[in-house]
Amino acid sequence: MNLLAFLEQKVTAALVAAGAPDGTPALVRVSGHARHGDYQANGVMSVARSLGKNPREMAQRVTELLDLSDVVEKTEVAGPGFINFFLKTQWLTQQLGQYIHDDRLGVPLVDKKQTVVVDLSSPNVAKEMHVAHLRSTVIGDAVARTLEFLGHKVIRANHIGDWGTQFGMLIARMEDLEAEQQVDVMDVGLANLEEFYRQAKQEYDSDPAFSERARDYVVKLQGGDDWCREQWQKLVQVTMKQNLHLYERLNVKITDKDTMGESMYNPMLPSLVADLKRKKLAVEDQGAVVVHLDEFRNKDGDPMGVIVQKRDGGFLYTTTDIACARYRVESLEADRVLYYVDARQSDHLKQAWFIARKAGYIPAQVSFEHHTFGMMLGQDNRPFRTRAGGVVKLAALLDEARSRATELVRSRDGDLSEQREEELVRALSTGAIKYADLSKNRTSDYVFDWDSMLSFEGNTAPYMMYAFTRVQSIFRKAGVDANGLSGALNLTEPEERGLAICLLRMTEVLDTVARDGTPHFLCGWLFDLAGCFMKFYESCPVTQSQVDPEVRQSRLHLCAMTARALRLGLECLGMDVVEYM
Repeated sequence: MNLLAFLEQKVTAALVAAGAPDGTPALVRVSGHARHGDYQANGVMSVARSLGKNPREMAQRVTELLDLSDVVEKTEVAGPGFINFFLKTQWLTQQLGQYIHDDRLGVPLVDKKQTVVVDLSSPNVAKEMHVAHLRSTVIGDAVARTLEFLGHKVIRANHIGDWGTQFGMLIARMEDLEAEQQVDVMDVGLANLEEFYRQAKQEYDSDPAFSERARDYVVKLQGGDDWCREQWQKLVQVTMKQNLHLYERLNVKITDKDTMGESMYNPMLPSLVADLKRKKLAVEDQGAVVVHLDEFRNKDGDPMGVIVQKRDGGFLYTTTDIACARYRVESLEADRVLYYVDARQSDHLKQAWFIARKAGYIPAQVSFEHHTFGMMLGQDNRPFRTRAGGVVKLAALLDEARSRATELVRSRDGDLSEQREEELVRALSTGAIKYADLSKNRTSDYVFDWDSMLSFEGNTAPYMMYAFTRVQSIFRKAGVDANGLSGALNLTEPEERGLAICLLRMTEVLDTVARDGTPHFLCGWLFDLAGCFMKFYESCPVTQSQVDPEVRQSRLHLCAMTARALRLGLECLGMDVVEYM
C-alpha cells in the first residue's frame, strides 16, 4: 500500500471540502520526529493565506472532515497549521503482518502497465566511454529496473552516436591501418579508440589527399556503398564490444539488442521532411527546409527557425530526434519516454518534441520527459579529470575502484575465502561508484570522493552492504532459516514500530522513483531503513536466551523483512549484495 498517496488523497479531498480550490496539494511528508507524528500534512498554511483564512482554524476544519479512523490513532494540529498523523500500531501490525512471507514486501504490480522507453548511456562510436557517460548509464538503468519491478514493460534505448561526417575520416584511417598491419581490424580490435580517432583527425587536418578520400567515403557511406557500410559496421561492432564489457562491469542491464543508434533513423528522414512540408509545418527557406516556431524565440525576439534539412540535402540532429520520437511512439508503442541526456540538450529536445507533437507524431497522452542530471566534479569543484587534465576513462575509473576495494577488503579483519573475497571486491568496487552517484539528487552536481564512497559510515554502498550482512549474521548465529519462520508479528516497542513504518514506506518510495526518475529517494530510504534497523537491534534483543519465544519470532520476522527490503532496494539500483563481509 502507498500510504503517502492514500493520505494525500484524503487530505486533498478534505482541503477542497474546507474551501480550497480543486487540486490543492496536501504536501504530506514523512515526519522528521516521532513526537510530531508519523506523517505530516503541510499544505494548509499557504492555501489558507491565499484565501484570507486563519491557517490553524482551517487546519482544524480539515481534520474534522477527515475520516482516517481505520488507519490513524490520533490527528493533531500543530504550530501555524501543520497536521500531524499518528498511525495505529494495530493497523501497522496487521498491514506489515500480511507481508512476512511476501517476496515483494507488499509492493504491488501496477494496475495499468505501460510501455516505457528509457533513453540512456548513448556513447559515441570510435570513442571510449568516459565519466560523463556514467550518470546517464547508471541513473537510467536504476529507473528502468524500478519500472520493471513495478510491472511496466521497459525498452532500453542506447542511442549511440554512429552516424555523421566524421565516419569518412574514420573509415579512411581504418583502411590505412589494416593495410599497414595486414590484418582485419575485427580480428584484433582497436586497442585505443581515442588514439585511433585522434590519428584520423590529425591526418584529415594535415593531409589533403586523406581528407579528399575521407569526404568521398562520407558520400559513399550515406549513399549506401557496400564496402563503406561494411567498414562502418566494423567500427560500430568494435566500439560496442568494448562498451558492452563496461556495462557488464557496471552491472547495468544494457545489451547489444538495446542499441538504437542515430543511423537507425537515417532511412526515415527524407519521408519525414516531406511529411512536414506536406503538413505546412516546414517550408523552403534559402535552399534549406526550416520549421518556424512562434513559440520559441531567439535572442532578438524573433521566431526560432529550426532547420530540418540543409541546402546540400543533409539532415541535422533535430531531424533525427523527431524521427526517433516518431519511431518510439509508432513502432515501439511507447506510453512514456524518458531521456537521460545532458541538461545542455534541453532546448534542442524541447524543439524536436514540439515539432513532433505539432506534426501529430506524439499524441497528447504520451509523455516525453527529459530527466536531466548534473556533473561529476573533482575535489576542486571542476569537472572530474585526470591529474594531467584529460578526461577520465570509465574503464580506468572501474580499475581504480577495484584496486581500492581490494585494498580495503584485505585491510579489514576477516577470514574470507578467495571466492568470497572476489565477490566482495566486485560488489564493493562497482557498488561504491554507482551508489555515490545514485544517492545524489540527479539534478545537482556532486564531488567525486574516493574516501567517502568507500567508507563504512554514512549513506554509502559499503554501509548498505554491511547492514545487509549484519542482518544475515543474526540468522546464522541463531541457526534459523529466514524463509522458514513461523508465528505472528507483534509490535510493542517504539523501535519495532519505527522499523515497521520504514518497511511499509517501500511502495511509496519506489512509486516516487518511477514517477520522477529520482533514485536518490530510494538510496535515502535504504539509509533510513538501515538506521531504523540498527536502533531496533540495539534496543530489542532478538536471539538472547531470555527473550520470550513469541517475541523472538516476531523480531526475527522484522529482521527477515529488513534483509528482503535491503536486497530488493539495492537490486532496483543495480547493485549486488553479499552474504559475508
